Amino acid sequence: MYRYRQLLKGALLMGVALLLAAGCHHKKPKVYSPSQVQFSVEYNAFLESQFYPSLVLGVSSLATPYPGQSDGDALFIVSVTAPVSNAVLRIDIDSSILNYVTIVQEVLPLKDVRYTFYPSIKWKYDKLYLLRQQGIADLTFTCYINDEEVDVKNVRLNFRSANDCLLMVRDDENNLHDFRWLFAAYVNEEHPYIDSILTGMLDQGVVSRITGYQKDAKSVVNQVEAIWYYALDRGISYSSISCAANRTKRSYVQHIRFFDEVYNTRQANCIDACVFFASIMRKIGLKPVIFVEPCHAYLGYYTDANRKNLKLLETTVTSWADFPGLTRNYAETMEKNPEAHGAERISSGLNAKYSKYITAAEKKRWEEGSMSFEEYKRAVAHGLFLKATEYDRETYNNNRKLFADPSNLQYQQLDIENLRKIVLPINGVGE
Repeated sequence: MYRYRQLLKGALLMGVALLLAAGCHHKKPKVYSPSQVQFSVEYNAFLESQFYPSLVLGVSSLATPYPGQSDGDALFIVSVTAPVSNAVLRIDIDSSILNYVTIVQEVLPLKDVRYTFYPSIKWKYDKLYLLRQQGIADLTFTCYINDEEVDVKNVRLNFRSANDCLLMVRDDENNLHDFRWLFAAYVNEEHPYIDSILTGMLDQGVVSRITGYQKDAKSVVNQVEAIWYYALDRGISYSSISCAANRTKRSYVQHIRFFDEVYNTRQANCIDACVFFASIMRKIGLKPVIFVEPCHAYLGYYTDANRKNLKLLETTVTSWADFPGLTRNYAETMEKNPEAHGAERISSGLNAKYSKYITAAEKKRWEEGSMSFEEYKRAVAHGLFLKATEYDRETYNNNRKLFADPSNLQYQQLDIENLRKIVLPINGVGE
C-alpha cells in the first residue's frame, strides 16, 4: 500500500511538472501587429537598386555631406508607426556580403505617429574594396517593438564592382545630378606603392630631392616630369575603356582602375592615368586638378602653393612611347653587335620613331655616340613631356568658361584638395 501511494504521488508530481512545462512554452499572443506598425524599408529609388561600393567607400569617414546630399539621399529609408507612446524600436539588419550585423534602436515618443529613419549600416569596407564583379545581395531587416518581433523586410540589391564610378543620375524630371566628384575617391595618395615609386624616381636621377612647393615653380615642374619619366619607364600605356560602363536607365557609370591596377597592369585610359599621376602628386604635396570633358579627362597642377599658376598634362601621351620595349630592343641589338655605335644601338624604326621628340643637338649627340642610352631615353621623355604639357592648352582655353560654370555638368574642374573635404581615397578602410 505504501509503495502504491508513493507511485501515485510520483505520477501526480510528474503530471504537474508537465503541465507547468507546457504552460512555460505556450506562446504569448502578439501585442503588436504588422498592420499597426506598418514597417517599411526602401532603398533609395534614385539608384535603381544599384549599390555602388565606391560611393560608400569614398564618403565612409566623413561627417560632411557630399554635394547635394540630404537625409532623403540616404541609401536606406526606414519608416514605422508607433503602436504605443514611448515604444522602443529595434531594427536588426542581418549580415550579408556587403555588411556586418547592424542594430538600430530608437524611442518612438507618440502613439500613431509615423517616424522615418536613415540607418547607418556597418559596411564590410575591406570586402567592398575587393568587389571586382557585379552580383546580388539580400539585406534582411527585422523590426522589434518593445522586444517583440513584429515584421521582416528583405531588400535585394545589385551590387557593382568597386571600379564602377557613378558619373551622373537622371531624375524623374529628366534633370541630371552630377557625381563626377567621386573621381577624387580613386586618387589615392595613401597607397603603399607610392613610397617605393618615390625611391625609384630619385634613382632615375631626373630630380635629386622631392621638395613639393618648398622651392620655385621650375622645381615643381621638374618633380612632375620625374613622375612622368617613371610612368614612361614603367611602361604605362593607354588602354581604352568605354566612357559609360553598363549604365542603367537613370545612371551613367565609368569603370576606373585603382592605383595598384594601373601600376601592375601598366594599362590606363585617360581618367585612370589622371588619378594615378594625381595620387603621386598629392603624396609629394602638390595640388592636382582633373579636368573632365565629355568622354575625356586630362590633368592640371599648380606650380605654386597659392594656386595662381596652372600647368596641364595630357597623360595619354605616355602611350606614344614604349620604353620597356625600347630598352629590350637596345639590349638585343647590343648583344648581337657589341660594337654598335650611335643610333645603330637601336633598330632604325625605333630610332626614327623616338628621335623626332628630341632636339637637333641631342639627336646629333645620339648619332655620334656621345649620348648614353639612358640619356637618350631621358631626352625623349622630356620631349614627350613638353608635348603633353601643351597638348590640351587650346582646348582648356576654349572651355575655361564652361569649367567655371558649376551648372554645366559636361565640363568639370575637379580640384582634388578641395574635394578631400567630402571624399576620401578608396582603400578598403572605413569607420
